[in-house]
Amino acid sequence: MSTPRAVPVSLAEIARLAGVGRAAVSNWRRRHPSFPARVAGTDVNPQFSLTEIENWLRENKKLKRSAEREWLWPRFEALGGRDETGAAIAEVGRQLAGRGTAGEPASSEGSAYPEEAVDLIERAVDLGRREGGPETFAFLLRRWLDVHVRQIATTPEPLAALMAELATRLAPVDGGLAALDPACGTGHLLMAAAEERGGGAALSLLGGDRDPVLAALAEARLNLAEQAPRTEPASIDVRAGDSLRDDPFADVPADIVLCNPPFNERDWGYEELATDARWSHGLPPRTEPELAWVQHCLAGLRPGGAAVLLLPPAVAARKAGRRIRGSLLRTGQLKAVVALPPGCAAPHSVSLHLWVLRAPAAGDEPAVGGHLLVADGVSRFPRDPGREWAPDWPAIGDFLREAVGGTGAAEESPHVRRVPVIELLDDEVDLTPGRHITPSPADSAPRLAASWREFKGLTVKVTKSAQLLAALELAPATQDAPTATTVAELARAGVLTLRGGQQPPETAVRTGTPSAEDIPLLTVPDLLSGGAPRGHLAADDPALRDAVIAEPGDLVVVGVARAFSAWVHEGAPTALGPQLHAVRVQPEQLDAWFLAGSLRAPANVRQAGTHTTSSSRIDVRRLQVRQVPLREQRRYGAAFRELAAFEQLARRTAELGADLVHDLGDELAAGRLVGGA
Repeated sequence: MSTPRAVPVSLAEIARLAGVGRAAVSNWRRRHPSFPARVAGTDVNPQFSLTEIENWLRENKKLKRSAEREWLWPRFEALGGRDETGAAIAEVGRQLAGRGTAGEPASSEGSAYPEEAVDLIERAVDLGRREGGPETFAFLLRRWLDVHVRQIATTPEPLAALMAELATRLAPVDGGLAALDPACGTGHLLMAAAEERGGGAALSLLGGDRDPVLAALAEARLNLAEQAPRTEPASIDVRAGDSLRDDPFADVPADIVLCNPPFNERDWGYEELATDARWSHGLPPRTEPELAWVQHCLAGLRPGGAAVLLLPPAVAARKAGRRIRGSLLRTGQLKAVVALPPGCAAPHSVSLHLWVLRAPAAGDEPAVGGHLLVADGVSRFPRDPGREWAPDWPAIGDFLREAVGGTGAAEESPHVRRVPVIELLDDEVDLTPGRHITPSPADSAPRLAASWREFKGLTVKVTKSAQLLAALELAPATQDAPTATTVAELARAGVLTLRGGQQPPETAVRTGTPSAEDIPLLTVPDLLSGGAPRGHLAADDPALRDAVIAEPGDLVVVGVARAFSAWVHEGAPTALGPQLHAVRVQPEQLDAWFLAGSLRAPANVRQAGTHTTSSSRIDVRRLQVRQVPLREQRRYGAAFRELAAFEQLARRTAELGADLVHDLGDELAAGRLVGGA
């Protein structure tokens, strides 16, 4: 019998499993000779056997009983890659739902689970039966999705719930409901459909996905959810396969279709599907796979059924798709296009669109002189690019309900308009909501007033700061300058420590809404596009053990010429990406603000650069600092700090001033100036 391989865990993972800080684990390692020896890694970043650590914690009465699920995850992650771990988690869900047995084939190819996976599945199932099957499965699925967040796109639960609500409002059903998601992933949209329907009527959930692991996870998830009481048990049918090339539900019409299809996939079956009967609005061009999904969803509806799709904004405007968009408008099947504020779903930097469609019902009159409802959530929920932003789901939900309603014929508002179809049928057939909605005076007036108030406050602060800086007396340039030293020499003397940021694993970087414990990740591209971190690392992610974290009071130095800067970090702890450096000074020997101001001097950059182009790197260790007494450093540090504050005020004043010129210019051009000669 082979010996099972050790599952490695880092000090950070041990701290999370034990419910203590990393410093406590390091302390245990120093004080207790019985602490397990490292089995992998390095002296700086050691890794230990999970089994040995668990036994040691139990023997020393430091084992956290409430974290038994946490101890499962490192073992699942050690099973192998994405598919091996996902298949094992799906099997846990199947058994907890009473639909599988350990040792069955892991996939359609018939390969069996390895022995260590079977043992782990049995352990997870036992835990689920003691502590709750849905909760245990949800925990494992969430951890798996977090690890593979860059490979697997999911629909956030609040957005999925809104999509399900809109579809059921547009296609009310008195009896049983059949809901279909032809690209179901792990089942977020089908779960939302089940929750929207409640437990009172018959429910049929149909899902398909070309990834067999995702399909297995979705099926297990839905079956586990069906353990809740329901008047009639739901029918769940999730199949693995390519829905476009080989539709498994071609003969099963659905009442509603919810879909978040894959974006920008050129190999969607253009050649082999050229004569497919689903293309009633025209063959989608090779570059328009999303319009293939739109027509596929329409073809899967019963008469009078409704579909809601989450699509990239380019689908509404690309020239190649204008003929199909025009046909959807002329037939009246496209009811609404809603632009969501950026950040609602991946990719989070883009304003995704909801397309709301309805199949013609028996007896419907031909669409003549119809309208398309467009709603612009981007202008309704403006986002400050310099600040962190998270979707206000209750407000977004209210906005969508009021905009789309149950029929698509909502009252117009500053962010909602019913556009005549004839107005849209031009050479472009551009359905982007922002192009057809003009901000009203009632909406712009409060925004302008708030901007003017902020601008006046900024001018007061700028004036005060400018007076302080203008009063500084500067010595003649002929005065002898003190000798200078370099960052490298200061580091060797122990006056400061210099650490270079690292690129974390791609799977570790998250772009969704961070939790309170997550650590922001700052990169050079962030600095070039506004300065606010767009990614973050989970507090319990193993990648944090190698991350360079800038704490309040540390210096952050950018090591590339085009974005070079140095400042004293004053915000929350932040992980640094490549070409960013964290500097920590000994405050009794070196003033942080004096150092930051000295490092960012233009002359310093020129002599420390490695090339002459703007993309060249800066050798931070070669940057120079004048050698002056600590008292003198602090005097200069106060001036540098005021100068940094003045720079931020001046930048914000310029940005706001430009916005005011733009917005006020629009108002004047629209003839909204009150009074006159």
